Amino acid sequence: MARYVLAVDQSTQGTKGLLFDEAGLLVSRADRPHRQIVNAQGWVEHDPVEILHNTTAVCADVLAKAGVSSSQVVSFAISNQRETSLMWDKATGKPIYNAIVWQCARAAEICQRPEIAAQAELVRGKTGIPLSPYFPAAKLCWLMENVPEAKVLAARGQLACGTVDSWLLWNLTGNHAADYSNASRTQLFNITSLRWDEDLCKLFSVPADSLPAVHMSDDNFGCTDLAGVLDHKVPVHGVLGDSHGALFGQDCRVPGKVKATYGTGSSVMMHIGDRPRFSESGLVTSLAWGIGGKVEYVFEGNLNYTGAVMAWLKNEVGLISTEAEATDLAFVANPNDKAYFVPAFTGLGAPYWDSKATGLLTGITRTTGRAEIARACLDCIAYQIADLVRLMGQDAGVPIQALRADGGPTASPYLMQFQADIAGVSVQVPDLQELSGMGAAYAAGMATGLYDPAAIYDHIQRKEYRPAMAEDRRSMLYAGWLDAVGQALQHK
Repeated sequence: MARYVLAVDQSTQGTKGLLFDEAGLLVSRADRPHRQIVNAQGWVEHDPVEILHNTTAVCADVLAKAGVSSSQVVSFAISNQRETSLMWDKATGKPIYNAIVWQCARAAEICQRPEIAAQAELVRGKTGIPLSPYFPAAKLCWLMENVPEAKVLAARGQLACGTVDSWLLWNLTGNHAADYSNASRTQLFNITSLRWDEDLCKLFSVPADSLPAVHMSDDNFGCTDLAGVLDHKVPVHGVLGDSHGALFGQDCRVPGKVKATYGTGSSVMMHIGDRPRFSESGLVTSLAWGIGGKVEYVFEGNLNYTGAVMAWLKNEVGLISTEAEATDLAFVANPNDKAYFVPAFTGLGAPYWDSKATGLLTGITRTTGRAEIARACLDCIAYQIADLVRLMGQDAGVPIQALRADGGPTASPYLMQFQADIAGVSVQVPDLQELSGMGAAYAAGMATGLYDPAAIYDHIQRKEYRPAMAEDRRSMLYAGWLDAVGQALQHK
């Protein structure tokens, strides 16, 4: 009887159910979106109960779609949107507030408080990440201060704090757990000592006993029947933050390998080995994962808005009717137009880390029309990725030869070629798109002995885009981008 690994990729826009066979091939996929709860202040939230329901629902959907019996599933894996933060009551299992999404900058004031801002270097030294409302520490602090039930439950020892991985694990297995990749993104976890940091918990007023136990990413996190979707319980053996899952799925398992995930936002990661190194250029140091009893580290740069720019252009601006239309327009745009778009809708992430920066469309001339604006919005994705690729090569002291790319926007041949041109590196796009969920599934399959770590990636084919732009044009275009970013940083 054929055996399968079932995985979910719980992302910012929705939840995917993914089923992988004994060869590691994707057999079937099912999707369910969830609401984006945005108020007049631009605060972004998700309903945790909706996410949990969708998680089990897509598992049922994907099995039915594939015609696979639940008895053939041998392991379950989770990849998840990172930094999105929530709290729940351990006694009832009910969330006490919506999940605060990673994009949400409502906790900016907390990071600016003198007593917290003064500890910015301490925070970075322990966690590898700069003080920012982007990360869960400040979000959980906001919840402690603004949701009265949080303090009541904390006093009783009933408060649970976590990110989406721990919320799902709690509900599916009954265990309050997280993996190293997700824990390292909270700004409460010491990435050198590999434990929750008491000083940081006190700084952000987060009760240490409310945080999950942290495990290797391929540990057995407990067993689940997915609320009755399966006819038996299977072990949860692979849990990875989505960007870490994509790194693992891209087979970037050795130092020097680099990948970029193009999603709602983007993560660029470079494997840097089994010891932490720290950047002075605005890059983050995180744990890649804990696999096979060993932890490994990455440089990372996070961007708030990349693929989401296309959704904004379609849904809010109405300039395009489909996201693919932006590519068609980019190909016919005037090549000499000087328009740039900086998508600082909720500030700028790496390497600028300015939550007050505002977006702008600049360089408009009489030649700027619909096609040129659409192209500028596509180009801003590649420019932001290029910022990070350049810094990674510089901080690692290793020239980057290739960038492995994944995510929906990689379907745009214009964007991928422009990415190769403006970053000056080869861009390699695999013939599979579900890299985040695949990475978690592969970790689970390896842990259960279903997959051979040395051979499981052999089936992946990659399309390569090589740099073809003259160096003087590349330098001119990139200088224009840096000037546009400088304008955005001044508009606060």
